[in-house]
Amino acid sequence: QVQLAESGGGSVQAGESLRLSCVASGYTYSEYCMGWWRQVPGKEREEVAAIDAEGSTRYADSVKGRFTISKAKNTLYLQMNSLKPEDTAMYYCAADFTSRCPDPVYGMDFWGQGTLVTISS
Repeated sequence: QVQLAESGGGSVQAGESLRLSCVASGYTYSEYCMGWWRQVPGKEREEVAAIDAEGSTRYADSVKGRFTISKAKNTLYLQMNSLKPEDTAMYYCAADFTSRCPDPVYGMDFWGQGTLVTISS
C-alpha cells in the first residue's frame, strides 16, 4: 500500500523558516504527482504546491516566492521561508499517480497523516 509520512512541522516565529519532509513508500509507479496541502480547522483543505515526475511545479499564489517544493529519491520536501502567521495550518503530503498533476479541485488519491506548523507573530 502507498504510505506517506510527513515530518518537520513545529512552532516558529514569523519570518523564520521550516522544511517539511515526506517519505513515500509502497508504490511502483513511474509517473506521479506529489504535493503539499494545508488545512485550518473549519476551512477547506488547499493545495500549497505540487510537483510531477518531470519536475514541473506549481504554487498557490499565497506562497509563491516563499515556498519551494522539491523531491529526491522517495522524499518530498517543502522549504518554507519568510513564514507568516497565516501559514499556520496542518500540512499534508499528498500523491496521485498520473502523468501530470491534476487540477487541485479534484484533490489527490493518497494522503499523509499531517504535520502541524504554527507561526507566531
